Amino acid sequence: MKPITATALSVGILGAICTWAFLSIGTLLVWAAFVAWACFFQSGGDEAALKSTIISNIFGCFMGWLGAVMILGLPIGNFVGPQIWPAIVVFITVVIYILASQIPALASVPGTTFGYACTFAFLLQTPDRLALAKLLSASFENSLVVVPASMVGGALFGFASAKLAAALTKPTLAVA
Repeated sequence: MKPITATALSVGILGAICTWAFLSIGTLLVWAAFVAWACFFQSGGDEAALKSTIISNIFGCFMGWLGAVMILGLPIGNFVGPQIWPAIVVFITVVIYILASQIPALASVPGTTFGYACTFAFLLQTPDRLALAKLLSASFENSLVVVPASMVGGALFGFASAKLAAALTKPTLAVA
């Protein structure tokens, strides 16, 4: 089978399974899984990409979570304005995570950015999640729990789809 066909089938099949499983569980985020899945392939689609994707996505989720905690937990917005304080926090956290890319395990700035963006997407688009009590809870209402779990799942599905595609492209033995 041609590699593009094998990849299309493996990602399609496992994408359907991922969607069904995440929707059945009800707490995991299908869209965050697909972002991590894309990150895995963008990073090379191999074992090293799996490691890089998981570490960088989780780091990005942590930096986004930390930014949200800073925005809500520090009353600086009362002094500088409710739009300026979040902008300052984004500046601070983005500078930190890009500078952290000098550490080899955190070198994937795109992967970190995907985790960061998914965290804020969850917090800003899901009612009642951008709240300090939720951010500090040990539950799937906390972005630091649900977004990384979803992204790790997506990276693992990406890895599985790469393995399946490779298996589908192997030539079959001719029977005489």
